Amino acid sequence: EVQLQASGGGLVQAGGSLRLSCTTSGFPFDDATIGWFRQAPGKDREVLGCMKSGDGSIWYEDSVKGRFTISSDNDKKTVYLQLNSLNPEDTAVYSCAGHWQNPDDFVCSIREQDMDDWGKGTQVTVSS
Repeated sequence: EVQLQASGGGLVQAGGSLRLSCTTSGFPFDDATIGWFRQAPGKDREVLGCMKSGDGSIWYEDSVKGRFTISSDNDKKTVYLQLNSLNPEDTAVYSCAGHWQNPDDFVCSIREQDMDDWGKGTQVTVSS
């Protein structure tokens, strides 16, 4: 059974940090592109960045470069998202998604149909 589960969210003060985890199972982790996304109330989903653990390729959305960092523990089949210097505008549900059907491709898309599976998100709330 394919599973992706985001965890680690919570309430944090502005300027604080959190580390989110995306634990996975049921698909070839080393061939997959795993992406981090968020959706704030009343706003569209946005992509934050993606990583292909097999070769270490990482891409970040410009708006989070320097503040957010993606890493992985391949043995645990887990991808992390380190959130630093958080501000209230970062309040959202953060989720992860994976693409592995085309292992030669780096697929990082907000479109449901482009990723092979989406996990349930974790709430991040940043207070001012």
